Amino acid sequence: MDKKKAITIKDVAKKAGVSSSTVSRVISKSPKISPETTNTVLECMEELGYHPNAIARSLVSRKAGTIGVIMPSTSKDALLNPFFPEALRGITYRASNAGYDILLSTNDSKEEELAVIKKYINSSKVDGIVLMSSEVGDICVEYLSSVDFPFTIIGSPSEHGDRINHVDNDNYMATYELTRYLTMKGRKNIAMIAGDLSLMVTKKRIEGYQKALEESNVPFDEKKVYTGSFDEKTGYEYASIIADLNPTPDGVIVTDDLVAFAAVRLFKQLKLEIPKDIAVASFNNSVLSRYSNPPLTSVDVNALALGEESIKLLIRAIEKGDRGNKIIIPHIIYKRKSTEED
Repeated sequence: MDKKKAITIKDVAKKAGVSSSTVSRVISKSPKISPETTNTVLECMEELGYHPNAIARSLVSRKAGTIGVIMPSTSKDALLNPFFPEALRGITYRASNAGYDILLSTNDSKEEELAVIKKYINSSKVDGIVLMSSEVGDICVEYLSSVDFPFTIIGSPSEHGDRINHVDNDNYMATYELTRYLTMKGRKNIAMIAGDLSLMVTKKRIEGYQKALEESNVPFDEKKVYTGSFDEKTGYEYASIIADLNPTPDGVIVTDDLVAFAAVRLFKQLKLEIPKDIAVASFNNSVLSRYSNPPLTSVDVNALALGEESIKLLIRAIEKGDRGNKIIIPHIIYKRKSTEED
């Protein structure tokens, strides 16, 4: 039994009465081909059952069909933090639906991130890039902007936000509301375990915390703001310091659930009752937050939507040249036993 001959571009061109290069231009969606010719070629492709594979499409369109995702260098164990896998789930889902593969990069420094980005661009490995975080004066953002390469930030740029695609929460308002919630509960001595001070998200959250304290007539003390990595070690270390303060704070805002879990364990080891002695409120509303002991009050930033929307913006940048679009994902505060006394 003879094997069925594979259909080629030449077969499509012959049936459509055009050149092979015209078929290639139709596949790459070239605007130089008339609608009539495009329709004829597409009909012939359908009749012959010709479906160009991803490699062929990339060769014709000069596109890689791949999106680069740059993980933050501020935490070596970023993938252990529930926020990033959830955001990546949104990224891969939307990218796959749009026909793009994902190339994930983890690095130990901003300089390494920049080197990887330059390699991706110079070797045409990716069509666009998602930055999973943004620092104040971020060298990667500056470079991508200078070469006008399609990219999107999950977070906010420190400069030129009107020219840079980004998707974020209103971190200022989320922290303001969370802090005000604690002050309305009668908490008057509230500390904060913040994230990396180089990150824009940390800067905005500290500003929201400070504003809420001032409006509640609670003195803002920068010595009670502790900055560091988004990991358990940070939670243990700063919770120990907070517990030793005299008087001990009656509330603490933590900017990540993973850090908060460690802080709660340390407080309990020191026989501090939660929330009676100290209320704990956090961010990300990870799956475990509702099952912790006590269940953790937490702000849901909708990491899945942040990932999905970052890809939507990036694809518009790749395919249409769109720049300067901003999407704010709404947040929700889930109030649980770590702040709610019986």
